[in-house]
Amino acid sequence: MCALNAVRSPMAEALTRHYFGRSLYVASAGVRPEELDPFTTAVMDEIGIDVSNHKPRTVQELEDAGFDLIVTLSPEAHHRAMELTRALAVDVEYWPTFDPTAVQGSRDQRMDAYRSVRDDLAERIKERFSP
Repeated sequence: MCALNAVRSPMAEALTRHYFGRSLYVASAGVRPEELDPFTTAVMDEIGIDVSNHKPRTVQELEDAGFDLIVTLSPEAHHRAMELTRALAVDVEYWPTFDPTAVQGSRDQRMDAYRSVRDDLAERIKERFSP
């Protein structure tokens, strides 16, 4: 879960599916939806993962999904998850994750920021969910 379900959380969802297939149920959402960021699509394509069909969702669209764990990637998402889970038996983990949309500069500089987020998420996901 992140702020917009346009960069970090779609990356995390796709990476989790890539590494763990059907052994884990995963769905991403944002506090507010926004169109998928084209840099996200580009950096995921670099590693052979197609996210071009991702449809951004809000947290409200997933409220009844019955998750055991919510991983939040932004402060705004973490606060929202804590509000949602006050009366639920759901674990919430906060993984502070840099927002690559904040990087200005050349296309290469921006792509490097997105790659860094992608690679950091990949490592965290493998560490957290590997048996």
